[in-house]
Amino acid sequence: MIRLTLGEIAEVVGGRLHRADGSETITSTVEFDTRKLTEGGLFVALPGERVDGHDFAAQAVAAGAAGVLAARAVDAPAVIVPPVTESDRPGTPVALLGDASGAGASVLAALAAVAREVASRLSRAGLTVVGVTGSSGKTSTKDLIAQLLEPMGETVAPPGSFNNELGHPWTVLRADEHTRHLALELSARGPGHIAELCSIAPPRIGAVLNVGTAHLGEFGSQEAVARTKGELPAALPAEADGGVAILNRDDPRVAAMAERTSAKIIFFGHGKDADVRAVDVTLDQTARPSFRLVTPQGEAPVSMELHGAHQVDNALAAAAIALELGASVAEVAERLSTARRRSARRMEVTERSDGVVVVNDSYNANPESVRAALRTLASMARDTEGEPRRSWAVLGVMGELGPDGVAAHDEIGRLAVRLNISRLVVVGEQARPMYQGAVLEGSWGNEAVLVPDVAGAVDLLGDQLQPGDVVLVKASKVAELWRVADAILDESRASNGGTS
Repeated sequence: MIRLTLGEIAEVVGGRLHRADGSETITSTVEFDTRKLTEGGLFVALPGERVDGHDFAAQAVAAGAAGVLAARAVDAPAVIVPPVTESDRPGTPVALLGDASGAGASVLAALAAVAREVASRLSRAGLTVVGVTGSSGKTSTKDLIAQLLEPMGETVAPPGSFNNELGHPWTVLRADEHTRHLALELSARGPGHIAELCSIAPPRIGAVLNVGTAHLGEFGSQEAVARTKGELPAALPAEADGGVAILNRDDPRVAAMAERTSAKIIFFGHGKDADVRAVDVTLDQTARPSFRLVTPQGEAPVSMELHGAHQVDNALAAAAIALELGASVAEVAERLSTARRRSARRMEVTERSDGVVVVNDSYNANPESVRAALRTLASMARDTEGEPRRSWAVLGVMGELGPDGVAAHDEIGRLAVRLNISRLVVVGEQARPMYQGAVLEGSWGNEAVLVPDVAGAVDLLGDQLQPGDVVLVKASKVAELWRVADAILDESRASNGGTS
């Protein structure tokens, strides 16, 4: 973070100083966890379900914090922020704070205001803000963008999927006067959310990956999802002012967003009408894609270390951004070919000593990402001679799908059959329609099974896994299916034949 005094922060957020004269200077990072504070940092006192950050203000200062951002008086130098309301000053991200109330909403709004001030100062000094959104693939693409831009200058990007009303300003405040690129992942739970995030750190370049059915229960329709994702290109500056929209030409709802912006348009995709495209896509025995990157600046071969054909679209979006910022085609191809997975539980491929391969993609799930993961599993189930390996899909509930949830789960179960997945293990009663879809799609016998919980899945796999099998584990976070992946990868547990 750039250097700011508590006096400056109080002015930015419209707050008042408490036990401070205003000269106290923030010289380090902004944190809401006292364990991560460093000397000269700013502690953000957020109330939670179990603990209230205000109660740890003195401990934060003892740990080195120069001050606290708080909603009420604390035993430490602080800026006391004003309450936030719907009629509050323009730009306050009230739309983002539906799940927060009282002190939490006030502190989050103040944190956003500080981030907005920092982003504004740094952008005037030459910082390029890049935003990426989409129903799926945001985190993987953000990680690729960071790896493509880092050789070109100091780059800040959020860890994992830290992309909401807390993670977004927190990430912005990691940037300082040395930062050249700020790569931000923009998430939304409803209309207006992406526009509000863009108001905190206005992007000059924005990429939209796809419009799917994630959070359909909250949005109501794919058209509403598209309108919300389109808030990113709509927020970009005009082409004359450097604005660039990176849009997926293969997704009609995304391609139509070109009408919502006056920024320069760069299309990516697989067709000949895309500006940045992939041709001759192939997958190796572990579903790692290779392709030829074709751009207006030239062509180059790419062989990725990431797993899944869907990574090609993510790579194209990242490539278009890096090319726009001055990288050569050869540099982009080389960096894509050496890029690694940075975020946990996203197509995380691990092989046990007995040859069992576990694909841990359990961080989250929606119909589009599950379809992509199943296709990856089907590809990986072929060995180098083309002979099939036994494949397991361990799947749980896909959350927030609303009234379409039953049909969406049913379709995933049917797809597992069509892809000739050897065994489908459906975890939890909420995901039952997935099991029923698989049974109705074909005469599978015991190829599909419904287990009540994680323990049931672990027991089943412990009894029946064989050396060389390939196992995909995927569900929404609420299902916590990463515990299945962890148990499978526990060699001592596996050698004992399951749970103890």
